[in-house]
Amino acid sequence: MAEHTSKQFDLELESIRTRVLQMGGLVEQQIRAATEALMAGDIERLQKVVDQDAQVNAMEVSIDDDCTHIIARRQPAAGDLRMIIAVIKTITDLERIGDEAQKIARMGKTIYQTERYQVPRFREIRKMSDVALGMVRRALDAFARMDVSAAEELEREDRRLDDDFNAELRQLITFMMEDPRTISMSIDTLFMAKAIERIGDHATNISEYVVYLVKGTDIRHLPPEAKLSAASGS
Repeated sequence: MAEHTSKQFDLELESIRTRVLQMGGLVEQQIRAATEALMAGDIERLQKVVDQDAQVNAMEVSIDDDCTHIIARRQPAAGDLRMIIAVIKTITDLERIGDEAQKIARMGKTIYQTERYQVPRFREIRKMSDVALGMVRRALDAFARMDVSAAEELEREDRRLDDDFNAELRQLITFMMEDPRTISMSIDTLFMAKAIERIGDHATNISEYVVYLVKGTDIRHLPPEAKLSAASGS
């Protein structure tokens, strides 16, 4: 970002960028902790993930409030205004990622507390979670480095995660048809798989905000080919 006459303005913008990345680190931790606790059957740790969501929510409110004050005081234009808008959109997606991590933890608690885990499908959940976590990391790295090229990679990974979700859905439907006793557990597992699929969507959104921030082009609702063209500048 270009320097301003007011060094304080530069510090304010950099502080907000840093806090976005801190918030991103927190939601990464939520995803990782929820998945590890699920695999280990650690109900206490799953509850900690649920409780941690309040901290993520508080960070969103705080950063959003600071962005509002900067707009009121500094009246930013051009790239600075895009920066603030991109931050507001990014923290909204990060907060929703935190919600999805909390959902994974809540569904995991339900399964273990009601002893509905005779036929667990958590291996596939772990696989999907690893993909989604990698997507969040790459999206945050793209935000930190203003890397528009990440949008293409995230779009491809998002399609892979969608395919994984559809495969898991088919498998769970098969289980429920073959053994009605697995219905409750399969539905909870399906909710977890859907939460992970949504995490991938939110990570992809963040990479698209980076394109908007750097190039001033909103690619969110373009077809995949048009997104890639806009991101590359061709």
